[in-house]
Amino acid sequence: QVQLVESGGGLVQAGGSLRLSCGASGGTFSRYAMGWFRQAPGKAREFVASISRSGGSIYYEESVKGRFTISRDNAKNTVYLQMNSLEPEDTAVYYCAAGQVPLTTTRAGYWGQGTQVTVSS
Repeated sequence: QVQLVESGGGLVQAGGSLRLSCGASGGTFSRYAMGWFRQAPGKAREFVASISRSGGSIYYEESVKGRFTISRDNAKNTVYLQMNSLEPEDTAVYYCAAGQVPLTTTRAGYWGQGTQVTVSS
């Protein structure tokens, strides 16, 4: 079983940046596509970004294109989400996930506990 732990969330002003990290253990990290999802209170969990096993295929939700960058380091069993030009609308709990491509809320087999990202106006 794969365990995922997110870190790097926090409070920033609009226009600022954060880098989220997700460390994996208990499985072969390179066998899984990885992704980031987010959920605001009262809203459904939504897709943010995903990356394939070797990093060759990357997908972003339209609202974060050009601002967020997903990457992975299989040697470190870690996936990252660099978030730049943050907006208040980006405020949510961000979750790391592992599963099959295309990575969706239903195809993701493993989830982290989430890390809070809050962007002030």
